[in-house]
Amino acid sequence: MTPTNTQTRGRLIPLLVIATAQLMLVLDDSIVNIALPSIQQELDVDPVHLPWVVNAYILAFGALLLLGGRIGDLWGRRRTLQVGIAVFVVASLIGGLGVNVEMLIVARAVQGIGAAMAAPNALALIATTFSERSMRDKALSLYGAMSGLGIVVGLLLGGVLTDLLDWRWVFFINVPIGLLVLWGTRTLVAADRHAGRLGMLGSVLGTAGMVSLVYAITCFGEDGFADPVAWMLVALAAVLLVVFVLVQRSNSTPLVPLSLFKDRGRAGAYLTMLGLAIGPMGTFYIITLYLQEVRQFSPLATGLSWLPFAVGIVLGAGVAPKLLLKIAPRWVAALGGLLAAVGALWFSRITVATGYWTGMAPAMLVIALGFGLGVMALTQAAVYGVDADKAGIASALLNSAQQIGVALGLAVLAGVAALTLSGKIASDPVDQEASAA
Repeated sequence: MTPTNTQTRGRLIPLLVIATAQLMLVLDDSIVNIALPSIQQELDVDPVHLPWVVNAYILAFGALLLLGGRIGDLWGRRRTLQVGIAVFVVASLIGGLGVNVEMLIVARAVQGIGAAMAAPNALALIATTFSERSMRDKALSLYGAMSGLGIVVGLLLGGVLTDLLDWRWVFFINVPIGLLVLWGTRTLVAADRHAGRLGMLGSVLGTAGMVSLVYAITCFGEDGFADPVAWMLVALAAVLLVVFVLVQRSNSTPLVPLSLFKDRGRAGAYLTMLGLAIGPMGTFYIITLYLQEVRQFSPLATGLSWLPFAVGIVLGAGVAPKLLLKIAPRWVAALGGLLAAVGALWFSRITVATGYWTGMAPAMLVIALGFGLGVMALTQAAVYGVDADKAGIASALLNSAQQIGVALGLAVLAGVAALTLSGKIASDPVDQEASAA
């Protein structure tokens, strides 16, 4: 039987709502980056504090995802998504009205809290809203595309808004989008509350462990891998997370049901997502820096130069469902990881004279194609077949792995870039003195 226009529209609107919500949350990982010089100049921000305009969002988002996913399982995913989007919109408005860097950093942290409540529940709602396999695959494909496209759209939109309007619009733009998403959430399935308790001890241990881990990663990105405070935070995170696991084993209503990891495919998906997010996202940071600092691209030109990446993400997310109907997710994920590695290796060969269309655009396309394939396969492996009362936390674990991978990729490659640059300056003291003169 062919679906009527009403049935099609009834499926399309929830799909667009979930996809738009994911796009808005992910693009805030990068939209502020291009506006940082303008923010620093207008608000007279100390260089030491400037990175926290970005890091505050990453820290809150990555550290609170598990809590946000579990709250959705117990309190209702649609309601948790709505509260998360509302918090995100209010924080965006406050950020756009910021009069000093402290106000801006707090607003970014609150944005992260809202994102942590919304993101895992948007993914979990796909399973509860779309019962048919074909429609669910299409929804996951679009969700996966938004996860990758959000980074590129963030850079592009950040460049356009900063160049043509004002840096404050990188925050204000979230207000109409968020309100539109809130209006659309009425079409999502609401009957998804499940019995159980949050578990205060597990929540505190898990959140504190994730905060320590993500904070340590951001410290590595700022101060390098010799930072003793960062290593102390890693040790603290290890202790807290080990105790957290022990508490979960003996708890009848755990924050993270350990039964989720009994499925080798699902456990492998979480670990692989962590690794997959490190390379492409870290490379994204380095190449963006290269385009602006070495090739002297404008913010808008830098954003436009990443359009091949966007094309690759769309292709990967579009092809993946067809492949997943024929072969196991692990093989699709392996193919995606291989392509992403080839793209990263391609980038390692570029020089100051490398042509954009011959040396850079193809690498962007390949690495994004791999990332799109990998994200789709890993998302399917992580959320398909999960009990309804665990869908939120299963989605949160996948989101956490991706967010930690992004932060780790930024920290590792930013640290490598800093060490390479300092080594070059140390080996060319004459050039340094000449440039200073």
